[in-house]
Amino acid sequence: MTDHAADTTHQTTRTTRTTRTTRTTRTTRTTRTGPHHPPAGRTALLAALEARVAAGGSAVLTGPSGIGRSTVLEAVAASATARGELVLRASGAETERWLPYAGLADLLGQVPVGLLAALPEPQRSALYGVLLRDRQTTGAGGQSQSVCRLAWRGLLGRCAADRPVLLVVDDAQWLDGPTVDALRYAARRLTGLGVRAVTAGRWPEGLAAGDGGSATWTPTPASVVVPLPPLAPDELAELFAQYGLPARVANTLHADSGGNPYLALALAGAFTDRIPRHWRPAPLPQRVHDMISERLATLPDRSRETLLTAAFTTHPTVDLLRRAGRAEAEHDIRLAAAAGLLVAEGGTVRFTPPAVGTVLAEHAAAAHRAEVHTALATVVPDAAGRVRHRALAAPGPDAALVRSLVTAAEAAARQGSHRMAAELYLLAADRTPAEPAGQSARLEWLVAAAEAGASAALPALVHRAADAVLAADASRAQRTRVRIALLDLSGQGLSEMDEVFAAALLDADGDPALMGPLRLRISWSALVDGRPERSGREADAAAEHARAAGDTTTEAMALGVRATVSVITGRDDHRAVLDRALRLPEPPLNGWLHASPRFVAARFAVFEDRLAEAREELLRMLALVERGSGEEVVQVLRSLAEVSVRTGRCRDALDFADRAVRITEEASLSPGPAWWDAAVAELAGGSIERAVAYAESGLRASTQERDAIYRGRHLHVLGQARMRGGDVRGGVKTLLRIEALERGQGVCSPLALRWHGDLASGLAALGETERAEEVIRAARAAVGSRARGVGVTAQLDRAEAAVRAARGDADTALELLGGAARRFEELGQPLERGHCLLERARVHRRRRRHAAARAAVAEALELFTECGARPWAEQAGRSLDRLGAGTPPARQGTGAHEDRAPAQRRVLTDNEARIAALVGEGATNQEVAARMFLSVKTIEASLTRIYRKVGIRSRTQLGTWLRSGAGRADAGVTSSE
Repeated sequence: MTDHAADTTHQTTRTTRTTRTTRTTRTTRTTRTGPHHPPAGRTALLAALEARVAAGGSAVLTGPSGIGRSTVLEAVAASATARGELVLRASGAETERWLPYAGLADLLGQVPVGLLAALPEPQRSALYGVLLRDRQTTGAGGQSQSVCRLAWRGLLGRCAADRPVLLVVDDAQWLDGPTVDALRYAARRLTGLGVRAVTAGRWPEGLAAGDGGSATWTPTPASVVVPLPPLAPDELAELFAQYGLPARVANTLHADSGGNPYLALALAGAFTDRIPRHWRPAPLPQRVHDMISERLATLPDRSRETLLTAAFTTHPTVDLLRRAGRAEAEHDIRLAAAAGLLVAEGGTVRFTPPAVGTVLAEHAAAAHRAEVHTALATVVPDAAGRVRHRALAAPGPDAALVRSLVTAAEAAARQGSHRMAAELYLLAADRTPAEPAGQSARLEWLVAAAEAGASAALPALVHRAADAVLAADASRAQRTRVRIALLDLSGQGLSEMDEVFAAALLDADGDPALMGPLRLRISWSALVDGRPERSGREADAAAEHARAAGDTTTEAMALGVRATVSVITGRDDHRAVLDRALRLPEPPLNGWLHASPRFVAARFAVFEDRLAEAREELLRMLALVERGSGEEVVQVLRSLAEVSVRTGRCRDALDFADRAVRITEEASLSPGPAWWDAAVAELAGGSIERAVAYAESGLRASTQERDAIYRGRHLHVLGQARMRGGDVRGGVKTLLRIEALERGQGVCSPLALRWHGDLASGLAALGETERAEEVIRAARAAVGSRARGVGVTAQLDRAEAAVRAARGDADTALELLGGAARRFEELGQPLERGHCLLERARVHRRRRRHAAARAAVAEALELFTECGARPWAEQAGRSLDRLGAGTPPARQGTGAHEDRAPAQRRVLTDNEARIAALVGEGATNQEVAARMFLSVKTIEASLTRIYRKVGIRSRTQLGTWLRSGAGRADAGVTSSE
């Protein structure tokens, strides 16, 4: 590794933090339909634009270079053309900005000739002059300009009398002033008469609006300015799929590009070539290098020096830059952010793309780079960071420095900082003296760098270290270990690493110390590929090799795989196998906590609905790995998200899932697993639309990586979402794909993926009760006695209740639902209990017992609201609206609630008490509805019921009642009504 490469190690290996996408502003994508497919990630934005255009409005698209303004503009124009509208296009050009009417001439050339010829004089002559570039007509000011404006207005009016007209203007910032004047004059006067305009542009600081000013010019005063947001990672994955690029690449390049589609594609090299499925970091594309250099050239020397200092730090902050001698750091960072070179958030600095640091280092002399590192070595807060900067400041071999680097790397690895450990090991290899005795140590530090880099998911560093080892006279063990590090980088894509497996098996043959870890990876590959029996055999072989070599860590992980295979294939020995693994010495914290028996035991607790125990153990694990950045952190966060959904902690679930997705993006891990947990969390507490978007993207990513495990899981979320959205037949069709998938794999246990009850319920809703019973019967047989008392049996009871209700046996259905609800309450799963209540209401509604149905829905609504389960609460609110939330006349329904004594009727439910308290504080019905995830109609009906209960008639009286002692007491008591 050269000195310059050493200086820029951090820039090419560290993962960068991406801005956390605000959930409420994330673009929602829907299934593509029709001949004109919208650009990736722009479905909702295009729908809003088309709705505005259809209503006769105009819009202006803005955003930085490469954000996709032209693509969106073209999609709007294509849709209008398909509707039979007259679309007139123009595009500004910087070189033609001073040519009067250059843009108008382009538009006139697209107008039907007959309409232009039919204009009266002198309007016809004025427009012909524009077309012919007549200087007298196109000169500035005067009567000719007024005539041109009137003529253009008249011509557009004639066009609109025949059919709607849409003006489409791209690069509007470069449009000449007279054209802008004519367009605005006509558009203002023809608004509502069939003429609309959609323009797009990027108005640089100080550029005129049309000709002079810095403001964005709009066709009409009522035009809406629409800034195009960056693409989210799943949206970028959709774009990359059009180029045959894997979703995993999208995760990496989202961080590098900040979601800018052009920059992301340029970094991927997608304009000229395709990236193989297992992406290997490539040299920086020349176009990106040139773009960065041009932007850097716009900054003063002082600011570039500040950026160079930031580029050499592991975690650059404004405060650290000040302590390193950059007194104007805050101002310099602001200038760089305006130039599109970085993002500054909360005092931290993130380059976009990260290659900015590489370009800066290339332009700095070696002596100057050493000075910057020497300065940083005195101010960074951690010992490992100080050693790193000392090494980067001294490029020559230094045995004493190597010892310091290795000691610091070992300490960083013990603390879970695998990224720092990897870089320090790589620096140690580079600084090792070239003498023969030192070469053996150098190779060992390179292997250690590859292994730590794999744990931290640093592909560039791992490939660099592995290439150096495989090119040298390395031992069989060293070659095998770096190949295993390359396998570990592939994540869920292990099943496509046959070439690496073959080479590693050749090197490892006959050595149990090498064969154990290698056969363990083969067992993981088979499990992901949907071959559990093969996985179990390979795990047994790995355990035997590990025992022969005295490798208890590998043996424990292999036994964990065997136990997992036993669970999903319905064997009864999983507990005994896991106990054997747990009796072995606990593996060290080396980046593989997620493969340890301890983690497998926590996953079994989730399978068996021992959720409190699982949550407590997972939180302890999170504290152990919180300094990490690789797969072990993601796996713990993902499991916590799943447990949080099961226990009704929806806000926690969304937070854990978001963190897992963010780290997955930063570390370039396989996105399918994290996107599944995000989909599950959104389905419980966020948005069904976002759940579908995550699940669709995750299904695509998992299919690309031949990941059978997460293909099934994403199909489950999609099936649930479609059924809850009203598409029962589509949901059933999706869930049947899981049935076929698992049958082909030999998977027969409903413990891990509980789709069986959902499928049976859907089949019952479609009237296919016999088939639904077959699904339930097979699932119960697969569960057997192993899951007695576990939630999966309650889910099957709820599905059987749906079958009984469909056959008219309401009493048995209600009995099954009551038992299932009690079981879920014992297990601490409120969302499942609320689901049972909604099913109970459905049975009551069929029997026309509306009061009982309302009571069940109201109780479910209260549960969902307390859990923050927004989609469920919205569903319950809609059910309550359909039932009519008012109290029915006396002695209707069951009569159980209507005949209460007056004193009892004063007691409010928790939900009613919350509504009363908010209204008493002065909140409007709309504000209360928004805070409680309910419709305004439901709030109004609830207030009517509250007024009736407490004997008042107005909001003012409600406030008085709440302030009274009796009111506070009554509002604090929970009723089952």
